Amino acid sequence: IKTVEQYSDVIVIRHSMEGAARLAAEVAEIPVINAGDGSNQHPTQTLLDLYTIKRAFGRIDGLTIGLLGDLKYGRTVHSLAEALAFYDVELYLISPELLRMPRHIVEELRERGVKVHETTDLEGTIPELDVLYVTRIQRERFPDEQEYLKVKGSYQVNCAVLKKAKASLRIMHPLPRVDEIHPEVDRTEHALYFRQVFSGVPVRMALLGLTLGVL
Repeated sequence: IKTVEQYSDVIVIRHSMEGAARLAAEVAEIPVINAGDGSNQHPTQTLLDLYTIKRAFGRIDGLTIGLLGDLKYGRTVHSLAEALAFYDVELYLISPELLRMPRHIVEELRERGVKVHETTDLEGTIPELDVLYVTRIQRERFPDEQEYLKVKGSYQVNCAVLKKAKASLRIMHPLPRVDEIHPEVDRTEHALYFRQVFSGVPVRMALLGLTLGVL
């Protein structure tokens, strides 16, 4: 890090080790942006996710949002859940029992007044949702291959499942996907994930501009 900062005005770091960005920030004398640290956090993804929701609905307050899939190891949903605590939202945490959201995040959300529901039932929950944020089951995060095999393919969002959803439901995904969203969903009005990808361009431009003092 001390070497890299000699070439840079800002360091953007993605690392497999949890806490890597914090460690880098402790030794660097230039700004450090966390672009994902292991299964911990992914704050820049959360900024673009919030921007995407705001652009799609004109608001974030008052929405009912479901987080689906790997909530234990998924850094994108960790960051997003904590950010949504700043808004008046209702959260459904939908996952296999083995992949539930870490307890400290759930407790923090409830302490901050967020109405949180934990469930394994996607089809029973989807009629309630304005936003469904889907994550893949991340094989590379599992310390035990057998644990991964127990939950592989737990959910798939397809057009049959979406028959129970509101017409206004929007589906998000940090990508890449495996099989948790069927490609047939891409052609529906529900799919928001490709616009979500594009949101990363202006949001990260703005973040770099603010960090470097040019905005």
